[in-house]
Amino acid sequence: MTKVTVAVKRLNHGADLPLPSYATTFSAGADLFAALKSTIEIAPGARSLVPTGLAIQLPVGYEAQIRPRSGLALDHGISVLNSPGTIDADFRGEIGVIMINHGDEPFTIEHGMRIAQLIIAPISTIIWHETSELDDTSRGT
Repeated sequence: MTKVTVAVKRLNHGADLPLPSYATTFSAGADLFAALKSTIEIAPGARSLVPTGLAIQLPVGYEAQIRPRSGLALDHGISVLNSPGTIDADFRGEIGVIMINHGDEPFTIEHGMRIAQLIIAPISTIIWHETSELDDTSRGT
């Protein structure tokens, strides 16, 4: 397991919340919490940007991915709309989670609720090499 140091800044509206944390020893994603001044209700079929009260500084060569929580998806039909959402190493704004309600009932998000998971992953930069032919494979076209 690789450990990566990430600088984090708590914003005023999330100052009372814990930092993203892992639920178990082998969890891949750290839980993100909603940093709200008032509750947000997401109607069926609607979406909302939910603030986390955090800004981060990733090391160059890494991205942060925002992914849904399986319990919210299974129990309520709540997901992350652009899943996985990507936070680039040069972004310094607040992490916001675009949530959507695929369920049949309105869903209320309250301050401090676990809303998504954050995963830190290494990235590769593509160097394109244009060619007129590609190697054959057993799968082919």
